[in-house]
Amino acid sequence: MRYELMSYVLFAIPFFFLLIGLELVLDKVRNTQYYRLNDAVNSLTIGVISRMNQIARSVIPISMYALSIDYISLTTLPDAPWVWVMAFVLYDFCYYWNHRMGHEINVLWAAHVVHHSSEEYNLTTALRQTSGGFVGWIFYLPMALIGVPVTILITVGSLNLIYQFWVHTRHVPKLGWFEWIFVTPSNHRVHHAQNQVYIDRNYGGVFILWDRLFGTFQEELENEPPIYGIRKALHSWNPLWANVHVYVQLAKDSFHTRNWKNKIAIWFRPTGWRPADVEQQYPLPRADLTQFKKFDINLPVPIKFYAAVQHILTLIIAVLFLINYQNMPELEKWLVLGFVIFSSFSIGGLMEKRHYSLALEWIKNILACAALALYDLPNWFEWVIGSATVLSFYLLWVATREHQPISESAV
Repeated sequence: MRYELMSYVLFAIPFFFLLIGLELVLDKVRNTQYYRLNDAVNSLTIGVISRMNQIARSVIPISMYALSIDYISLTTLPDAPWVWVMAFVLYDFCYYWNHRMGHEINVLWAAHVVHHSSEEYNLTTALRQTSGGFVGWIFYLPMALIGVPVTILITVGSLNLIYQFWVHTRHVPKLGWFEWIFVTPSNHRVHHAQNQVYIDRNYGGVFILWDRLFGTFQEELENEPPIYGIRKALHSWNPLWANVHVYVQLAKDSFHTRNWKNKIAIWFRPTGWRPADVEQQYPLPRADLTQFKKFDINLPVPIKFYAAVQHILTLIIAVLFLINYQNMPELEKWLVLGFVIFSSFSIGGLMEKRHYSLALEWIKNILACAALALYDLPNWFEWVIGSATVLSFYLLWVATREHQPISESAV
């Protein structure tokens, strides 16, 4: 059975983009400037890669859950309305602890951090999801213990995720009594803030009741506007680096410490913990929020236009892949996945003015031409890639004349 069919997330994607479009219009009308091209492109790119990656490996954690039901289930629950309601609430309870541990344990934070790495807060931030996180299924074992079927688990899980999309906005104020029971834009803005008073608060997915019950709730304060992002700022538009940068830091610290116990312990200690010898020899700068400045790189208009067009074309290819992947041969699946990852990395480098970025863009477009010539690809893919390549070569020629790389250290 293809478990992806039981998830409603794929069907919700068009509505996600519709709401993003409406928020963009509202952003322009109100002149709130909650969107930046580079940040939005980065969030959407990370989201696309995450979704494609989840499809590539989706059967593994689900299979682990299915096996768990076979071995530890104490009962078999019927397909009844009360079971669905109970599963929906219980899933959010398990999600609370999964999410909370993702903030409190180093190795779990390394996977989850990508969702918090944006220094903006808008609906594209909701799509900025990790491509890691291989152990999350463990937190849902209580559902296996009482015999919640896989089909129900995936369905309520997808509904939980879809609900969380709309709370990633700054355009919705506090909602009165609703704030006491459900996760809202206001109390989720707190969760994404790096202000000291807001750090590690409001973990619920649908219900804020768990935070109120377990002492992790924090109301959004009128005199303390949220500052979004993470204390160890990403300072990059590279979607791959966004997914691995904390893993890399943990690996470095594990290598450098002279204490063999700490080489293992660092991965499982509280978030931010570092061995004393590493902290002394390789100190990391402390964030000063009074001097906070959003990461940004000024780009000429032709570069911005080219990057936007390239991202849209890559996004179209990714969405078409998500729709058609079940009918695609394995080779074509990996080719499209590789193309999307390569394109996303290249666009990120272009927005950072990396010296290699234009070369990668030329290579990417040439590879697209080669794919059309060498492989018998589906008609929809040939049409999209062919149109994208013709447009890309022209825009790339225009962008090349405006491209002035800056030093790596400057980025």
